[in-house]
Amino acid sequence: MPKLTVDGVEIEVPAGATVLQACELAGKEIPRFCYHERLSIAGNCRMCLVEVAPGPPKPQASCALPAAEGQTIRTDTPMVKKAREGVMEFLLINHPLDCPICDQGGECDLQDQSVAYGKGRSRFDENKRAVTDKYMGPIVKTTMTRCIQCTRCVRFAEEVAGVPEIGAIYRGENMQITTYLEHAAKSELSGNVVDLCPVGALTSKPYAFEARPWELKKTFSIDVMDALGTNIRLDSRGRQVLRVLPRVNDDVNEEWASDKTRHHVDGLVRRRLDKPYVRQNGKLVEASWDEAFAAIAKVAKSAKGSVAAVAGDMLDCETMYAARELVTSLGGTMLEGRQTGLAYDVSSLAAVNFNSTIAGIETADVILLVGTNLRWEAPLVNTRVRKAVKKGAKVFAVGPTFDLTYAVTALGNDASLLGKLPQDVLDAFAGAKRPTMIVGGGVLAKEGAHGATLALVETLGLIKDGWNGYNVLHFAAARMGGLMLGYATDGGIKAIAAAKPKLLLSLGADEVDYTAFGDSFTVYIGHHGDTGAHNADVVLPGASYAEKPGTYVNLEGRVQRAEKAVFPPGDAREDWAILRALSQVLGKTLPFDSFEALQAKMFADVPALASEGLVHYPWSAPKLSAKPTGELGSPIKDFYLTNSICRASPTMQRCSAELLHGEEFAEAAE
Repeated sequence: MPKLTVDGVEIEVPAGATVLQACELAGKEIPRFCYHERLSIAGNCRMCLVEVAPGPPKPQASCALPAAEGQTIRTDTPMVKKAREGVMEFLLINHPLDCPICDQGGECDLQDQSVAYGKGRSRFDENKRAVTDKYMGPIVKTTMTRCIQCTRCVRFAEEVAGVPEIGAIYRGENMQITTYLEHAAKSELSGNVVDLCPVGALTSKPYAFEARPWELKKTFSIDVMDALGTNIRLDSRGRQVLRVLPRVNDDVNEEWASDKTRHHVDGLVRRRLDKPYVRQNGKLVEASWDEAFAAIAKVAKSAKGSVAAVAGDMLDCETMYAARELVTSLGGTMLEGRQTGLAYDVSSLAAVNFNSTIAGIETADVILLVGTNLRWEAPLVNTRVRKAVKKGAKVFAVGPTFDLTYAVTALGNDASLLGKLPQDVLDAFAGAKRPTMIVGGGVLAKEGAHGATLALVETLGLIKDGWNGYNVLHFAAARMGGLMLGYATDGGIKAIAAAKPKLLLSLGADEVDYTAFGDSFTVYIGHHGDTGAHNADVVLPGASYAEKPGTYVNLEGRVQRAEKAVFPPGDAREDWAILRALSQVLGKTLPFDSFEALQAKMFADVPALASEGLVHYPWSAPKLSAKPTGELGSPIKDFYLTNSICRASPTMQRCSAELLHGEEFAEAAE
């Protein structure tokens, strides 16, 4: 490890570190625009200049200069100060004075660094150049006159998203960043370029001119659009969430978020349930809470234990626990969270867990994908696999073929292949140090396929000292928490439908085939007027994930907490409070009067949920049928419309129409 001196302080840095990283280790702030920790080095903004000896007597770009033994680095000399002021002066030659109307205002690297490192005046009085705005689709708004050609967006699209659709045209002063032929950016991660842009050239189109950052209340939360558990920040004003931004968590989402995570927020205020409803003469009619509870109590008295609860994909653990306790107190035992009809074995949670962990998948050297479209089921797991491929990992796939942004050897889409993998695949796994298999929703839906993948654990040597390469990829945020709370009935939801429960509690379950429950009295507790509300006999307005605190468990078994950002609209209430009030009317009062008391009881009953972090499930593989036949399908048909919030979101509807179905939208001239 080389030793060097930064502004008179001797430090030791890891081999391969750059001078910029060495300065930061010494506690020195180095300005930069093009450099980003997770992208390749471009060295084209020249803002990170420092003085280095031995070396030429001139400022050098610290981001592209390797740190070496014996270097003496100065970050505060008159030469460095003058050089940075000159670079800033050049950067501002063509930059417009848009700060009062720019969405980046208040969060702009160029604003901050021009104040800290600029001269405060310019010696140039030539006319500023102008660049026509480019069309990048429904997510990204462009004002390319502001662009300083840092190329962060270009490098992100190519290196992280794996879709090289953003690039530069022309040369010199005429250089422009664009999507070639100005088509919409089709990556499901394209919204991240807005965070990366250090100026206001790329901003969020749905959020344009909505608010200034200092007006917003910032709340830490967990994303529920998929099972990854992306760490997010909800920015709200008054009673409305205006935007979602990712938080840094290297173990989960690094600092990225999918477009669905970022831009579903306009669906939180549309199609909302804000009053109770009771079905009368075939129509849902507005009612008071007392009238709605009375209608439920009338049925519950005669149910005599014939009670079931079905949990939706976006539920927190506290809601599922409260519902479980209510169903149990009424004599019921039927609980289910796999609302689309899946019925896989859950006797071992390790056999349905992402055991390699999200971060650990980067270190895999051979990967077998089975029945999964990683780009849609978990976009940020796909970026991790892409990293592994860049390090030399081989990827094989059984199932439908998709463009996953990296080289994949397709073996076919016959489920019977799981019992007779080609010899070259077996040879690759035999020589692997960290062999991995990722099992998607297409496998869990096929009878015998789950057992066939478990049978491969020993064949492919997936479990070694300190490594478990067997991974099941869920795509519902509530799935692992629900399984830990017992939301899995033998035979799945079909078995519950066959039992014909007299009272069915539908907890935000909008993907259920309600025709199978025609004889059940259905009570829907949810936040959007979607399929569940349309098929309910009583509708009780609940809170979305942004309107209540809660515990979530992601696909790798990581327990995480979310905070409450805003209040639910109208008469809507937090789900646990609805269940507590209902239990009192039914004469089965639940033993908690506050969210904290509910959490304490849940932690006592399920200790694994009490502390944040990974839950360890000891490995055991159940003996299952292992003879699948036929083709494996893909459970997600439309990436942008997978739940009730997305279906209510105009932005997600437009993304689906334009990016997946090819509809064209005219842009008004500005």
